[in-house]
Amino acid sequence: MKIVTYNVNGIKARLPRLLEYLEEAQPDVVCLQELKSSDETFPEAEVRGAGYGAVWHGQKGFNGVAVLARGADPVERQRGLEGEPEDEHSRYLECDVAGLTVASIYLPNGNPQPGPKFDYKLRWIERLRARAAQLLASEVPAVLAGDYNVIPNDDDVFSVRAMASDALMQPESRQGYRALVAQGWTDALRARHPRGGVWTFWDYQAGAWQRDAGFRIDHLLLSPAVADRLVEAGVDKEYRGREKASDHAPTWVRLR
Repeated sequence: MKIVTYNVNGIKARLPRLLEYLEEAQPDVVCLQELKSSDETFPEAEVRGAGYGAVWHGQKGFNGVAVLARGADPVERQRGLEGEPEDEHSRYLECDVAGLTVASIYLPNGNPQPGPKFDYKLRWIERLRARAAQLLASEVPAVLAGDYNVIPNDDDVFSVRAMASDALMQPESRQGYRALVAQGWTDALRARHPRGGVWTFWDYQAGAWQRDAGFRIDHLLLSPAVADRLVEAGVDKEYRGREKASDHAPTWVRLR
């Protein structure tokens, strides 16, 4: 079973690339982020035409998450996180699919920092940790997949100095992520590539793709029962180099 997290950076703008990926890679489950689409304008017909059922949590113009399943309809469990009722951002969607509970996560960027956007990011991480603890306590096999907007380690970025003041690399961001993992989750990509140097994102600016000046912010966290089934984890990097591609590459795990 191949489970993918993919920040598409606008599903309508990237729809040809997404459909191309679904046809060529044939993933079993795909968690999408940054749809930038309202619920009403999500391209359900095209996704179904590619052989995938879908549940989505849209928001016009920005944010938005979805879970796709090949040949099946995911069953929604929860949308949004508890703890901040006034938060209307579409950033969390949890579904049951293929015997797993899978969450698609689009964690706040947090820039500029310091400031209210960074404070919101840190509160959101705490709310995610609370939900993740509930999932672990229930002992359901679970995967938390998404764009976490956190660079966990210095060897997860092309240049520590270039990103030193960014919200993605602040000690508080990293501590929040590490505390989440320390609950008992396995960072799949890290487990399979412990020496780092694996990127999932390359900015559109300053020739980042051409220079391979990327970093790792797309993560798949596996509960213990799922981690026992982990075969491999990687990045389908070539899709970042295609015409009008997202600035993220599909990042995946393969499970027994």
